[in-house]
Amino acid sequence: MSTPGTPSPHYLPTGTVYGTLLNFRAEVLALAPQMTQPPYKAPPKAPVLYVKTANTWSPNGSAIAVPVGTREVEIGASIGMVIGAEGDVEGFVLMNDLSIPHASFFRPPVKFKCVDGFLGIGPALRDAQEVADPADFRAEVRINGELKQSIDFSQLVRPAKQLLADVGDFMTLAHGDVLMLGCDAGRPLARAGDRIEISAPGFETLNNTLVQQPEESAA
Repeated sequence: MSTPGTPSPHYLPTGTVYGTLLNFRAEVLALAPQMTQPPYKAPPKAPVLYVKTANTWSPNGSAIAVPVGTREVEIGASIGMVIGAEGDVEGFVLMNDLSIPHASFFRPPVKFKCVDGFLGIGPALRDAQEVADPADFRAEVRINGELKQSIDFSQLVRPAKQLLADVGDFMTLAHGDVLMLGCDAGRPLARAGDRIEISAPGFETLNNTLVQQPEESAA
């Protein structure tokens, strides 16, 4: 318990964090020609997930190091569903799913998505009971105060409830796990020195700053 007058600690997940690919219509449309090519030759029938390992987690307000030799990183603004004790959703949180730009979205390369610090995590959960419909979520990405992306969560391929059910068909999500709704197409790029702000009505704003990783720590 915190003492009077001291700020509450920032939220951090207690379980596994899963990202979701190809869950925005614009992203699916942009990649549709590739989906019919080998080796898959068809769009995926189930949700495409990946893990954002614990080494990637960066609390709100923290600095995130850009690896030496990387000019820009991709900002993946998303909202995570935090799983409750009964397998339902107990809350929602803003997330910044950073990635080094890469070509493959069918088998996401771990070395590009699971870099140390590459998941900014919003400061607090929004209680699920306050949310009438996650399709009403709207988020904005600003870099150094300039609006770079607006995201409409009514454009999901699988709305939040359906995504949770479809994932549950092949795996069990545990209490404290987080399932991201996905990242829209048109993800903006940022570089060391940039301040990233992700905001959405009803949520506490997520802020992180990119810094250059010292060369000696990259050895």
